[in-house]
Amino acid sequence: MKKMREGPAKNAVKQKALRVLKQKKMYENQKDNLAQQSFNMEQANFSLQTLKDTKMTMDAMKGGVKEMKKAYKNVNINDIEDVQDEMADYLEQADEVQEALGRSYGVPDMDEADLEAELDALGDELAFDEDASYLDQAANAPDVPSRDPGESIAAGAQGVQVDEFGLPQITR
Repeated sequence: MKKMREGPAKNAVKQKALRVLKQKKMYENQKDNLAQQSFNMEQANFSLQTLKDTKMTMDAMKGGVKEMKKAYKNVNINDIEDVQDEMADYLEQADEVQEALGRSYGVPDMDEADLEAELDALGDELAFDEDASYLDQAANAPDVPSRDPGESIAAGAQGVQVDEFGLPQITR
């Protein structure tokens, strides 16, 4: 527009440009108003949904309290305490029975010092004992089974089926 000459044509173009700018401003204001209205509607919808969720939560909580009241009508704290006391009495009786079964009969009370002296004497005897052949049996003992009982059966050195303990398997 700066390059145009002054006159009625420039004024007409200028008037049209001003109308277009006014229209643009009007549309922008209208767009902003619609955006604000949309935001307000979304906010109201969110609040409404929150209230519905709160009501559902409260209904669920009321139902839970109602069910708990029903359940607690069947529970008596005195019964629970009686059962606990009864359990303690039975456990105490079981301990007494175990203690009675664990008593030793005919074993004289021995002095700890005498037992330790005897143990030391045995230790001295073992130190002088040169024959340790009894230890060879322990060294040559079979190994502990390496698999669970009933696991797959392997063939022994002579091709005979053996069980988990290395004993020959009897086939039926």
